[in-house]
Amino acid sequence: MRVFLGIEPVGVACFGLALALAGNSQAQDPGTSIAPTNHIELFNGKDLTGWKFIARTNGDSSQTWTVTNGVIHCTGKPAGYVRTEKNYRDCKLTVEWRFVKVAPKADNTGVLVHIGEPDKVWPRCIQCQGQLGKQGDLFMMSGADCREHQGMQGDRLPMRGPSNEKPAGEWNICEMVCARNAVKAYFNGKLMNEATECNISSGRIGFQSEGAEFEIRRVSLDPVEAQ
Repeated sequence: MRVFLGIEPVGVACFGLALALAGNSQAQDPGTSIAPTNHIELFNGKDLTGWKFIARTNGDSSQTWTVTNGVIHCTGKPAGYVRTEKNYRDCKLTVEWRFVKVAPKADNTGVLVHIGEPDKVWPRCIQCQGQLGKQGDLFMMSGADCREHQGMQGDRLPMRGPSNEKPAGEWNICEMVCARNAVKAYFNGKLMNEATECNISSGRIGFQSEGAEFEIRRVSLDPVEAQ
């Protein structure tokens, strides 16, 4: 996935000039997080350029994450994640993915937004749960929090209503709308959950390797109006 249309931080005048001359589709805040202003494909369909592997155990995580025929494949082992090299904010993330094996072999993964430093298993972030039957739960990981989660035991913020995921082996569309300090999670077009007054609002984007063999064929960003 490593191709990004990002730019490095520069002075305000140079930044404006670069936008005018190059028609760049992204903007950055002083914290170097990118707010998309146009549609951006984060996966180039060829390789994992622009992404970094993090694993619980030392070893070659590139064997966990591979690209074949325009599709990202994850073996699910070892535990870890792949994440973007750049930070993002105020965007709609769209991920199209599926479990490779049908139940009971399908297991667990997750879509991560607002990933912070340091890189560790598991990082501070907000996760849209990818466990079979639980897709739409949100997890406040490693110190992430929101208004709806306060006073709850554990990390999980349960989905609102019944699951809307497709059977293992079929493609799902997960959308996470991140606007300032709020995150909305949609699964196959249905609003499943919402977290407001989050204590994190920008960071890297990633996917968990956590037991399940799965595939991703689309990862993209679109702008949203900050609410």
